Amino acid sequence: MVAPVTTPLESILGPLAECLTPESAERVLRFQLDADTQARIGRLADRANEGLLSEEERAEYLTYVEAMDFVGILQGQARKLLQRQAAR
Repeated sequence: MVAPVTTPLESILGPLAECLTPESAERVLRFQLDADTQARIGRLADRANEGLLSEEERAEYLTYVEAMDFVGILQGQARKLLQRQAAR
Protein backbone atom coordinates (compact mmCIF):
# COMPACT_ATOMS: atom_id res chain seq x y z
CA MET A 1 0.00 0.00 0.00
CA VAL A 2 1.29 3.47 -0.90
CA ALA A 3 1.59 5.94 1.98
CA PRO A 4 -0.57 9.03 1.58
CA VAL A 5 1.25 12.08 0.29
CA THR A 6 1.51 14.78 2.90
CA THR A 7 2.91 18.25 2.86
CA PRO A 8 5.48 19.34 5.45
CA LEU A 9 2.72 21.33 7.13
CA GLU A 10 0.49 18.25 7.33
CA SER A 11 3.33 16.22 8.84
CA ILE A 12 3.69 18.85 11.57
CA LEU A 13 -0.02 19.34 12.21
CA GLY A 14 -0.91 15.64 12.30
CA PRO A 15 0.77 15.01 15.64
CA LEU A 16 -0.39 18.39 16.95
CA ALA A 17 -3.99 17.52 16.10
CA GLU A 18 -3.72 14.49 18.36
CA CYS A 19 -3.72 16.98 21.25
CA LEU A 20 -7.26 18.02 20.35
CA THR A 21 -10.16 16.96 22.50
CA PRO A 22 -13.57 16.48 20.90
CA GLU A 23 -14.58 19.87 22.31
CA SER A 24 -11.54 21.69 20.95
CA ALA A 25 -11.93 19.91 17.59
CA GLU A 26 -15.49 21.26 17.38
CA ARG A 27 -14.19 24.76 18.07
CA VAL A 28 -11.54 24.42 15.37
CA LEU A 29 -14.25 23.39 12.89
CA ARG A 30 -16.37 26.42 13.80
CA PHE A 31 -13.48 28.85 13.30
CA GLN A 32 -14.25 31.68 10.89
CA LEU A 33 -12.40 34.83 9.98
CA ASP A 34 -13.85 38.12 11.13
CA ALA A 35 -15.56 40.29 8.51
CA ASP A 36 -12.74 42.85 8.33
CA THR A 37 -10.12 40.18 7.65
CA GLN A 38 -12.34 38.50 5.05
CA ALA A 39 -12.84 41.84 3.32
CA ARG A 40 -9.10 42.56 3.34
CA ILE A 41 -8.30 39.17 1.83
CA GLY A 42 -10.99 39.74 -0.80
CA ARG A 43 -9.50 43.11 -1.77
CA LEU A 44 -6.02 41.61 -1.97
CA ALA A 45 -7.32 38.67 -4.04
CA ASP A 46 -9.00 41.07 -6.47
CA ARG A 47 -5.81 43.08 -6.82
CA ALA A 48 -3.80 39.87 -7.27
CA ASN A 49 -6.13 38.72 -10.04
CA GLU A 50 -5.67 42.08 -11.75
CA GLY A 51 -1.88 41.93 -11.34
CA LEU A 52 -1.87 45.08 -9.20
CA LEU A 53 -0.35 43.92 -5.91
CA SER A 54 2.63 45.80 -4.56
CA GLU A 55 5.42 43.68 -3.07
CA GLU A 56 4.14 44.52 0.42
CA GLU A 57 0.58 43.51 -0.51
CA ARG A 58 1.84 40.30 -2.15
CA ALA A 59 3.67 39.36 1.05
CA GLU A 60 0.57 40.13 3.12
CA TYR A 61 -1.66 38.12 0.78
CA LEU A 62 0.68 35.14 0.81
CA THR A 63 0.73 35.23 4.61
CA TYR A 64 -3.07 35.04 4.63
CA VAL A 65 -3.01 32.16 2.13
CA GLU A 66 -0.45 30.25 4.18
CA ALA A 67 -2.37 30.85 7.40
CA MET A 68 -5.60 29.61 5.83
CA ASP A 69 -3.76 26.51 4.56
CA PHE A 70 -2.72 25.91 8.17
CA VAL A 71 -6.30 26.34 9.38
CA GLY A 72 -7.67 24.09 6.63
CA ILE A 73 -5.28 21.28 7.45
CA LEU A 74 -6.00 21.59 11.17
CA GLN A 75 -9.74 21.55 10.45
CA GLY A 76 -9.29 18.39 8.40
CA GLN A 77 -7.46 16.77 11.28
CA ALA A 78 -10.19 17.89 13.69
CA ARG A 79 -12.83 16.40 11.38
CA LYS A 80 -10.96 13.06 11.31
CA LEU A 81 -10.76 13.02 15.10
CA LEU A 82 -14.50 13.61 15.42
CA GLN A 83 -15.25 10.93 12.84
CA ARG A 84 -13.12 8.44 14.78
CA GLN A 85 -14.94 9.40 17.99
CA ALA A 86 -18.33 8.93 16.32
CA ALA A 87 -17.33 5.50 14.98
CA ARG A 88 -16.60 4.19 18.48
